Amino acid sequence: MKKILLSLVVVFMAGHQLEAQDNLVNSLKANQSDSAKLKFQFTSVINLENSPVKSQGSSGTCWSYSGNSFLESEMMRNGKKFVDISEIYTARCAYIERAVMYVRMHGNVGWGDGAELHDVINTYKKYGAVPYEVYTGLNYGTSKNKFGEMQAALEGMLKGIIENKNGKLTKNWLPAFTAALDAYLGKVPETFTYNGKEYTPQTFAKEVVGIQADQYIEMSSFTFAPYYEPTLLMVPDNWSLQSVYNLPLDEMTEVVDHALENGYTVAWATDVSEKNFSWKNGVAIVPEKDIEDMDADEIKKMFDGPQKEREITAQLRQDAFDNYTTTDDHGMHIVGLAKDQNGKEYYMVKNSWGDKNDYKGYLYVSKAFFKYKTTAILVNQGGIPGSTMRKLK
Repeated sequence: MKKILLSLVVVFMAGHQLEAQDNLVNSLKANQSDSAKLKFQFTSVINLENSPVKSQGSSGTCWSYSGNSFLESEMMRNGKKFVDISEIYTARCAYIERAVMYVRMHGNVGWGDGAELHDVINTYKKYGAVPYEVYTGLNYGTSKNKFGEMQAALEGMLKGIIENKNGKLTKNWLPAFTAALDAYLGKVPETFTYNGKEYTPQTFAKEVVGIQADQYIEMSSFTFAPYYEPTLLMVPDNWSLQSVYNLPLDEMTEVVDHALENGYTVAWATDVSEKNFSWKNGVAIVPEKDIEDMDADEIKKMFDGPQKEREITAQLRQDAFDNYTTTDDHGMHIVGLAKDQNGKEYYMVKNSWGDKNDYKGYLYVSKAFFKYKTTAILVNQGGIPGSTMRKLK
């Protein structure tokens, strides 16, 4: 699986968030390249509070970075002081759960860094959370995540376990697997001190983060399953075989709009493998033509400014899933809404690839791109319209 800023907080909402974020927007605009200023001009409409941009390094942990960024915004929405939650603690705990599933399924589920947004919530509920300062996951001599060697070692170990010649597994395999995680990422302390008080991961989650895991709902939109009912999210990184609520396409977009309008950010899983997704330019759109039907000049000018986009239908979206042109690549965090110079709306998205693009770590995603390429969204049920909640079974 795999990887937005701006908001109009309604008049009755606390104004300090908007003021702080407008300062950030102005800073971003000041740091844009001159070419970007000439091409797209975005104006803040909704701009919700979110934590600083990070980099996931050389690891497929976007789901943990985006999911924990989402939880950090939930903390701030609830009036709590920002805590930098350890993404690699979350990932480590999910790797343990995934290893158990992998062995139970005799290796017939995928292995790797990737996971889904619900894995952040499930891990938080079972294992709690720790601050980044307590668990960085950098236990192997680097200043950023580099998981290639570790994941190769873990996968080889698991394959050896399920292919053992003795027939019956011992109970030792999971402690041995956990010891390998300890070697690469570091041991998790049973207790730690934060702001002068001692916590366990579970008490830290309850007393400091304060998020109620059961309040979060994951949704998507497919034509092959009944609407408003849970359906299996059929993507390779859904190793835990979790279901999502299936919504009509336009209603999925309405959920995001309603959430933002009422002060709730949204965690977002999507496909970013398209040439019409440009991290450097900080823009994702859906041109009227398919990329393969464009000439070189049209491709070169794709991000030269706003353009008319393709109309996205439920069938077009489903076809893209079925023919592999939509894949589950990345997780990111929708934190606001903006308009371009022509008045078209875009979601503002916070990414986890550092701040080396035209918008200092954020990008603007057209609603057409969102409709076409979303694999799932995760939102607090308080941000879902009541009309939609009443339909969910």
